[in-house]
Amino acid sequence: MLPAPGWPEGRGGQTESCRHRQMVDAVRYLVAGGITWRAMPTDFPAWDRVYTFFRCRRDKGLTAEFHDRLRERVRQAAGREAEPTAAVIDA
Repeated sequence: MLPAPGWPEGRGGQTESCRHRQMVDAVRYLVAGGITWRAMPTDFPAWDRVYTFFRCRRDKGLTAEFHDRLRERVRQAAGREAEPTAAVIDA
């Protein structure tokens, strides 16, 4: 679901020092662990690069789009309609 960079196919652009998968894994780790950006383990790319990656996608609405696409796929895999027909709102 992440767009492929253009440089492997000769479409220009610079090579990436960090792969998208590493960035996504770092964001998932942060959310699952409830840690701060600066507490990111050194196994992942630098926290400020991960934050920039996340912020750019959030600001373009891609985070919500990825969430919606994944929800649709999970629902279809379970034999349900892609879009929910009801919702619960809790104050």
